[in-house]
Amino acid sequence: MRSEPPVVRAGLTVMLLVPVAVLAAFVSTGWEPLRAFDRAVADRMHEVAHAAPPLTTLMTWVTHLFQPNVFRVAALILVIWLVRRGERWTAIWVAVTMIAGGVLGGLLKLLFGRARPDFLDPVASTVGYAFPSGHALNSALAVTIALMIFQGWRALWLIPVLTALSRVYLGVHWTSDVIAGLLLGVAVPLLTARIFARTRAAEPIPQR
Repeated sequence: MRSEPPVVRAGLTVMLLVPVAVLAAFVSTGWEPLRAFDRAVADRMHEVAHAAPPLTTLMTWVTHLFQPNVFRVAALILVIWLVRRGERWTAIWVAVTMIAGGVLGGLLKLLFGRARPDFLDPVASTVGYAFPSGHALNSALAVTIALMIFQGWRALWLIPVLTALSRVYLGVHWTSDVIAGLLLGVAVPLLTARIFARTRAAEPIPQR
């Protein structure tokens, strides 16, 4: 796990959570500029999706390949691997972080109850509320955890970015949904790592 100074990690967490809070406030109040922006992007992506079937097929594969359960299974495998290496504290941190992030995303969806984009001729459909995007949140959670444990894997960030893009492209999420999901997915691991470091100072998460 990278060893940024606590003040740096705290600052990063705040920098990520503030825009999420702002987006949440705009969503809850129905702020018109945000609604207009989300609608304009959704309509444009919908046009492209119908005009480019091969790209739409690719994005459909991306959104299915990187669904939340894939990252949950990957996190479980990582937990088992860490336990076998004797790094139980890090394994607990990974498990708690994935669970906390998933629960937070679900609670926020229920709290805001935001409807998904609607089209007369949709290229994809799904159920549930929109804000924040569970796909974007869970992909960012898993990748952030991986980057905090293993160094030099920055290319992994392509995964949550592509996942978020696929959700907007397929018309099942607004742009602000995936942005909030990505930001939360990074903020939660930073926050839980800080809490774990404070509560178990005698047994910190191993540094690599």
